[in-house]
Amino acid sequence: MINAKRLARWIQELGQFGAVRGEGITRTTFTDEEVKAREWLVQQMKNQSLAVQIDPAANIWGRRPGRTEDAPAIVFGSHIDTVPGGGKYDGALGVLVGLEVMATLEEQGIQTDHPLELVSFSGEEANPFGLSTFGSRSVSGKLTQQDIDGVVDSSGNVLTEVLERAGGSYELFNNTKRSSKELAHFLELHIEQGRRLLDQDVPLGIVTGIAGIYREVFHVQGEANHAGTTLMKDRKDALVAASTLVLELEKVCKAQSNEEVVATVGVFNVTPNAANIVPGDVRLVVEVRGQHAIERQNIISKLHVAAKKVENDRGVRIDQKIMLDQAEVYMDEQMIDVIEHVATQSETNSAQVTSMAGHDAAHMATLTPSGCLFVPSLKGISHSPLEESRIDDIAKAANVFLKTVLALDHERHR
Repeated sequence: MINAKRLARWIQELGQFGAVRGEGITRTTFTDEEVKAREWLVQQMKNQSLAVQIDPAANIWGRRPGRTEDAPAIVFGSHIDTVPGGGKYDGALGVLVGLEVMATLEEQGIQTDHPLELVSFSGEEANPFGLSTFGSRSVSGKLTQQDIDGVVDSSGNVLTEVLERAGGSYELFNNTKRSSKELAHFLELHIEQGRRLLDQDVPLGIVTGIAGIYREVFHVQGEANHAGTTLMKDRKDALVAASTLVLELEKVCKAQSNEEVVATVGVFNVTPNAANIVPGDVRLVVEVRGQHAIERQNIISKLHVAAKKVENDRGVRIDQKIMLDQAEVYMDEQMIDVIEHVATQSETNSAQVTSMAGHDAAHMATLTPSGCLFVPSLKGISHSPLEESRIDDIAKAANVFLKTVLALDHERHR
């Protein structure tokens, strides 16, 4: 059994880095506060007798040897960077549960056949450098030295320079990639960031897959004109036309039989954006998330049909450009079965869920069989100072996590 009091203490300690009273935690990638949090984590890893290494992408690895040292490693972890004004649990909980697993094994003198590796990935969150899931994409070979060359943030900070400051290396960056032969499994624990588990009163979510994400820019071009002298019948109002599209998107998405398909317009830029001018130009970004490509495409296809109708009805022009078409990722079925079996044996109620948010596990799944566990988020709130999860739920999930690691180690050697 894990030590829930120690885990709770670590959550509070790590949560102090970047915390501002009433404003949450701001610990974005490679900032001073994030570097201090890294130093704290490295020390905690060393306290548990882990061999610590920082790779060229500044990912932090803590390795515990196994009986068969040349066996592929069972890897688990998440990230400790936050969004601006975030909470204590997003990402950090997965790293700290992994640390608690290592501490429990050390205290109980349990040696695994496989080496175990705890990883804290760099830059999982969207960050000022525009490179989210920085660490896991580097480990999986999707992010290379060429991709980071010349990247700066809006304040003029050079990515390669702050990377070096955090312990990484631009020169050796391409050496970050791990071989599939080195890895047996990857496991991540995360808060759900929604309220499905809470509504079902279930303390543990078993992730079956991570939703695909589709983003498309809609550029609505009308005619800017005087707001007082242009009669309603003579207007080509780009804002009204764009608003019609937004409402149609909501209608189409709500009509889907699968409630785990969601659509959002999170960017909406109006030009000239003046009170006395009929809007002549609007750019909006439509995002659709869901586990199945056919469902995402169905929504977009219907929105395209609606756009044609809006063009004809309102005398505007609408151009579209795809920004992102990221495929869904499925977790390993055997790992799902193992987690489910462990949860049942532990008398911990669980539910299978799709992750509607992106996670490092999505990239690790391209390297090795991967699994992901969720802990309920109170009120479904995340990316907020109000982010909270119950320690009882965390402890139950952490014990299932520990037993899953041991079960995976045992399965390979039966």
